[in-house]
Amino acid sequence: MQMPPLSLNTLRTFEAAARHLNFTRAANELCVTQAAVSHQIKALEAQLGKSLFERTPRGLRLSDAGATLAPALQQAFAQLAQALQALDDGTPPERLCVGVVGTFLHGHLLARLPAFRAQHPGIDLQVRTHNNKLDLLPEGLDAAIRFGDGAWRSEAATPWAPTPLAPLCSAALATGLRAPDDLRGHTLLRSFRNDDWPAWAQAAGVRLPPPRGPQFDSSVLMVQAALQDAGVALAPLAMFRRELASGALVQPFATGVDLGRYWLTQPVSREPSPALERFKEWLLATMPA
Repeated sequence: MQMPPLSLNTLRTFEAAARHLNFTRAANELCVTQAAVSHQIKALEAQLGKSLFERTPRGLRLSDAGATLAPALQQAFAQLAQALQALDDGTPPERLCVGVVGTFLHGHLLARLPAFRAQHPGIDLQVRTHNNKLDLLPEGLDAAIRFGDGAWRSEAATPWAPTPLAPLCSAALATGLRAPDDLRGHTLLRSFRNDDWPAWAQAAGVRLPPPRGPQFDSSVLMVQAALQDAGVALAPLAMFRRELASGALVQPFATGVDLGRYWLTQPVSREPSPALERFKEWLLATMPA
């Protein structure tokens, strides 16, 4: 049976809701009410005959059908924006070079880049990864997303959402972790921040031996090691939602510890460009509710 034509406005509404995983934020972006977004999503689900979202204790998440449709729409809208740009008056795009710590790129930004391109086709966004140690001006960066306490010399810092750290491990290894003290018998994978595990142990009310496991300069690599049963990682929960939702990665204990957050930083000596201001506004709008 041939599917009836789908409204472009309805598809655009779903794309925004899928990107934010929040109807209110999608409504703010589209300049409509939350009820209008909900109505459009219900109408699309009725046409498709499939649910596109699931409600969980942590909020909205995409169903299997929604996860299939969302990236295709993001790509389609990005291609449409590029085609429209080709018809404009030939104004050159504004270059914006942003350094992004790899964990944030993996856990949040990468999936949303097509949406940014669709919304801001006049910005030539260049992304360079780093391991949280960089110098903006000498490296030719307009801004950087990094993890820390917000205190960087000669840089203005705009905070993103709180990002607590918690133990993460494979499903197989989690079966032997019933209480925080059980960690004493497991390898504790480490980041370059030596105070992470001691701070978590204090918050959990447990005494742990000094971590002796491998040390990583990227939480993404550390969590990949945990998924391969190399040990238990202490990593930002918000950046590994996909792995947690799939069940491959497990958070064995509820305790988290807040040792910093992600920040968008920029040199105080340079007036922010219009492109950077638009990127900052867009980035803050993607924060989870």
